[in-house]
Amino acid sequence: MQTGSSLGPVTDTHQQLLVNLFECPVCFDYALPPILQCQSGHIVCTQCRQKLSSCPTCRGPLGNIRNLGMEKVADTILFPCKYQTNGCLANLIHKHKLEHEDTCDFRPYLCPCPGASCKWQGSLEHVMQHLWLTHKSITTLQGEDIVFLATDINLPGAVDWVMMQSCFGHHFMLVLEKQEKYEGSQQFFAIVQLIGTRQQAEKFVYRLELNGSKKRLTWEATPR
Repeated sequence: MQTGSSLGPVTDTHQQLLVNLFECPVCFDYALPPILQCQSGHIVCTQCRQKLSSCPTCRGPLGNIRNLGMEKVADTILFPCKYQTNGCLANLIHKHKLEHEDTCDFRPYLCPCPGASCKWQGSLEHVMQHLWLTHKSITTLQGEDIVFLATDINLPGAVDWVMMQSCFGHHFMLVLEKQEKYEGSQQFFAIVQLIGTRQQAEKFVYRLELNGSKKRLTWEATPR
C-alpha cells in the first residue's frame, strides 16, 4: 500500500477564492502587504485604514498586529487591476499592482482643463468628446506648427490661455498661465499635455516659443 500527496496548479476558481480573502470591506479593493489586522483578525486596506478609528467589521480597535500568514499568501497569488470593471484584464503580483494602476489605460481620466471647476471624469476615449461638448470655447488648430495670440495679457491677476493642437493623429492641450509677482512683474508657466497614455506621450517632444516685446523664450520638453 502506498500513500502520498501531490500538488497541482492553482485553478482559476481557487485563485479567485484566495483573492477574495484580501478584499477590503470599505472600498472593495485589496489589502496588500504590509497587512495589519484588528484584534479579531479582520483586515482593511492601507488607504482606508488611515481614515478609520475602529475596525469596520467588528467595530473593535484596529491595533497594529501584522498578519504574516496573509502576507505570505499574498506573495503567491495574482491580483486583478482595480480597473477590471472598466475593461483591464491585467493580473499582477502585489508588488507591481499599484505601479500598474498609476498608468493603466483603463483608469478614469480627469478633465484636463486648468482649474478645479470641472468635475468630469471618464475613460480616455471620451475625453475629447467631453472637451468638444462642454468646453466649446477652446479652439483647435491643425498642424505640427501653430501660432496663437495670447490676448488680454496685461490684465491684472492670473490669466489662463487654453488651446488644442491636432497633429500626428493625436490631440495636445496647450495651457499658458500668467501669474503676477511682486511690483507688477509677470511670470509665465506653460504645460503641453497629450490626450492619451503616458507611453504615447514619451514618443513626442514639443518646442514652445514665447515672443514678447523685444524678448523671446524657447524651451523643449516631453508632453505630460
